[in-house]
Amino acid sequence: MRVAAALTPTLGFLALGDSYTIGEGVAAAECWPRQLTARLRAQGVALGEPRIIANTGWTCAELISAIARSEPACAAPTYALVTLLIGVNDQYRDHPEADYAARWQALLKRAIALCTRGASGCLAISIPDWGSTPFATQDPRGPAAVSAAIDRYNAIAAQIARAHHVIFCDITQVSRQSAVARALVADGLHPDAAQYAAWVGQVLAPAAQRGLTGPGAANA
Repeated sequence: MRVAAALTPTLGFLALGDSYTIGEGVAAAECWPRQLTARLRAQGVALGEPRIIANTGWTCAELISAIARSEPACAAPTYALVTLLIGVNDQYRDHPEADYAARWQALLKRAIALCTRGASGCLAISIPDWGSTPFATQDPRGPAAVSAAIDRYNAIAAQIARAHHVIFCDITQVSRQSAVARALVADGLHPDAAQYAAWVGQVLAPAAQRGLTGPGAANA
């Protein structure tokens, strides 16, 4: 009599964000959540296809509304890995940093609540530096001011993440590497598949492995 093989449980993955998370301008398989899934599967992690709640142009407030529409308020956590990358549109629209801090913290708390591992299974991801892109040269604030604002927003997020014992993934420095910074789609702003691969290989995959197998840490 043939004995059925045991099925390996599949770990849920939820990615929350904006255009950087959906991969504006790249094929669906090339966005970083799907590249991260493929990388982790190759390393033996039984990660399911990512559920992505993200859209181009979303601010923190818009992501909060989208999550509320997508998830019942009393839903039990079902995701072993939850990622949060949001804030570039708050910065682009010059939203007050205090407002950003309050909304980003609310989103992080929601991410933790949606994760079966709590804070240990969450990754907070920094905003990449679009001040390093050709698009920034058209902005009246200038590339240097944009980069400085990105740093301030990321410092706010990093502080909140540490307070909640969530791994903070700094992909901003990767986005500033000269070869990576040139890896953009035709709009001169959004990363191409190669830049997303650099984020995954250098920062996100190692951090996700830690988040899925051990206690949360402060930084990655």
